[in-house]
Amino acid sequence: MALRPAAPVTALPGRLGRHVATVAGGETVRAFIPPPLPPDPPIDMAPLLQRLSAADQALGRLDGIATLLPSHALFLYMYVRKEAVLSSQIEGTQSTLADLLQFEAAQRAGTAFDDVREVSNYVAAMQHGLERLASLPLSLRLIREMHAHLLRDGRGAAKDPGAFRRSQNWIGGTRPGNALFVPPPPHELAACLGALEAFIHEDTSGLPVLIKAGLLHVQFETIHPFLDGNGRIGRLLVTLYLCTQGVPRQPLLYLSLFLKAHRADYYRLLQEVREHGAWEAWLEFFLRGVAETAGQAFQAATRITELFQQDRARLADAGGSALRIQELMQRHPYASSAVLARASGLTAPTVNAALAALLRHGIVHETTGRRRGRVFAYTAYLAILNEGTEPLPR
Repeated sequence: MALRPAAPVTALPGRLGRHVATVAGGETVRAFIPPPLPPDPPIDMAPLLQRLSAADQALGRLDGIATLLPSHALFLYMYVRKEAVLSSQIEGTQSTLADLLQFEAAQRAGTAFDDVREVSNYVAAMQHGLERLASLPLSLRLIREMHAHLLRDGRGAAKDPGAFRRSQNWIGGTRPGNALFVPPPPHELAACLGALEAFIHEDTSGLPVLIKAGLLHVQFETIHPFLDGNGRIGRLLVTLYLCTQGVPRQPLLYLSLFLKAHRADYYRLLQEVREHGAWEAWLEFFLRGVAETAGQAFQAATRITELFQQDRARLADAGGSALRIQELMQRHPYASSAVLARASGLTAPTVNAALAALLRHGIVHETTGRRRGRVFAYTAYLAILNEGTEPLPR
């Protein structure tokens, strides 16, 4: 279902920020400083209740299927990587999920190395954030730590990894003077970010968790506190905040597939919040994204569970070794026989015989065309994971 076309937006004066003059690139421009959250006047919840209910129900279904998965850790492992690919594609990388998995398995050279490394860094940043939540609150410190992992090498290494910016940036346009949007100047960042962190931890507004998550994302994107990586960290902030609230219980909700598919509306609605205080329109879009994304994850988890069960049934007469290799390839959907031998503890001839059984049943296919150093792919499993991960056209 397509989004409704943009409607005329009436500005709400109480929600508008202020502009200050600042110098960027030798030009004097007007930088925007957003008002602190929550919005004033308060969010009108009435038109959002249906969307909120649908999003909550979709998250509940996703929570339910996660408990039934043979290994929710495996599903999380793959979904983290899918999100890394999608979020990085929004920023212009051309890597696919297959590129990332092969890069991690070190099975094949020749991919767009810088792009794959950026995606791999995103995985590291996400995993760091999820693990650190056990000992550190969601905070500016944790956000900086994740950013350090995101830009630790590659093209972003010169963009102050782990540090809030000390110079002016801008969004859109070829220079500050024709930019679509100029975020707060560096000397205003501390106040803006302090207010953002306070809103993360406040408990007096009574706002539903999903509404707060949607507000936090836009506010972070508007502050744009880093020289690079703001979009990726801002999308990750949604997942981390929901994790702190146990919604869902496992960190399985990632919005980049929806935002990638509707990126023109995404950017337009962000700008309408800044220019007009149009929070309700953004939140309607955000809640729709939550519901659709949770529904897609639910369907994918269901199909993956059924696939694994069907494939094990097909291999019932092939012996325990074939079942063991099929199980290992759930975690390593691209793998060589040498990798599978090390992971399984089986001998090379036993692994090769098991792979031959998987080949006969059409469960895997060989990807290199070589006689030695062959790499096998878990075909149908990868097809489910790859849905929606085609790079955006340049």
